[in-house]
Amino acid sequence: MTTAFYVPPASRHGERIVLPDDEARHAVGVLRKRAGDEVIVIDGEGGWHRVRLDQVGDERAAGTVLETRREVGEPAYVMSMGVGLIKSRNRFETFVEKAVELGVREIVPLHTARTEREGVKEERTRNVMVAAMKQCGRSRLPSLTTPRALPEAITHVEAFDAVLVAHEQVDPTQSVRAALADAPDAARVRVLIGPEGGFTDDEVAMITEAGGTAVSLGPRRLRTETAGIAAAVAVQEALTSSRSPHSL
Repeated sequence: MTTAFYVPPASRHGERIVLPDDEARHAVGVLRKRAGDEVIVIDGEGGWHRVRLDQVGDERAAGTVLETRREVGEPAYVMSMGVGLIKSRNRFETFVEKAVELGVREIVPLHTARTEREGVKEERTRNVMVAAMKQCGRSRLPSLTTPRALPEAITHVEAFDAVLVAHEQVDPTQSVRAALADAPDAARVRVLIGPEGGFTDDEVAMITEAGGTAVSLGPRRLRTETAGIAAAVAVQEALTSSRSPHSL
């Protein structure tokens, strides 16, 4: 498996790329990269670069871009996922890691009636996202918004081709695939997942009245992080069956 290095666009100067200090230390001190070696660099904004290192020091690594591609590892649709904040930081971070791996483009922590947590540790969560992006072969770093109240997350449903809300009381036949059957070419999808205890009936009604569609994730009750993962997989399966995904 080829290790990718995260280098934000600000560290690129024309065809020259300078690895940030932490990435340079990993490349030189851990992976023993030397001048002349080629590495893969991603910029988190859809850029994938093959780079030949030509300046390597104890904690410095820089090189020249040999090849550039766009949107490597990215799905042909944009999935935004709103997730009710859950009490366990570790479980939330598990969800974030897997969401990145499954192609989610935006993560929106939600304050709901049953939310037990006020916010997230942004730097720590972003580090989880960067690591997952590098590991899974994506070229875009998903965005992490500040926590939002549920009404705010549904104020602009018209910006999405579909807005889905997972609810355990929905008939299992009302699946994500069934909900997206009328929008096989959807470019933007928002999925809403409740916290521990799920959304209240009033919250589900608010979402559906705003234009959302209630869907089932199967016959069993799922934890929040599991529901998020299951929903991301279901959207991926529904929207990629007739599309050609970006690949290396």
